[in-house]
Amino acid sequence: MSKDRPVYVISVAAELVEMHPQTLRLYERKGLIRPKRSAGKTRLYSERDIERLREIRRLTQELGVNLAGVEEIMRLREELEKLEAEYQARRRELIERFGERYRQALAAPALPAPAEPPREERPVYVISVAAELVEMHPQTLRLYERKGLIRPKRSAGKTRLYSERDIERLREIRRLTQELGVNLAGVEEIMRLRERIEEMRARIRLEIELVARVLEQGA
Repeated sequence: MSKDRPVYVISVAAELVEMHPQTLRLYERKGLIRPKRSAGKTRLYSERDIERLREIRRLTQELGVNLAGVEEIMRLREELEKLEAEYQARRRELIERFGERYRQALAAPALPAPAEPPREERPVYVISVAAELVEMHPQTLRLYERKGLIRPKRSAGKTRLYSERDIERLREIRRLTQELGVNLAGVEEIMRLRERIEEMRARIRLEIELVARVLEQGA
């Protein structure tokens, strides 16, 4: 049976995920779950919906993430799943089109990294300046570093140095925690998903470079 096939009425779905039916209705109003409807307008949940509800329960009950954080996490997961599906579809198409030439290009050494990092990645701000820029206490930045939410570089003398990208990341963490009330467990999940999305986009860009290389070989 397909995971997307709508088969469970709301009472059964609620029992499967150990939630009250009213909670499922709340999540539907928030856009966190989108059950199908029968001809008689009865809500019907699929196996995929059940998995999604169990994950929402884990985030809210085990990690204490509020609904604003859950919304952000689920949105990012959907974006990541879409990117991964597009990537796999693109790869299948390229293998069918170019065959062995594409596989050889894929196995070739990666393009060398630039000698100097982009300007936004250069570590230039000491912790006191970085903390002032993002309107946080330096101790908060140290906490986020221990949590792995931020990874400042170190000078030869072991002084923390933050880049412009680090500053942007810290401002986003501040928005999530202060404006949306997301706890650190939720912030960790959100930032991890964003990193995976960036990695996937970088992989897709690499695929485009590889295609160009294959086309040059065939010219």
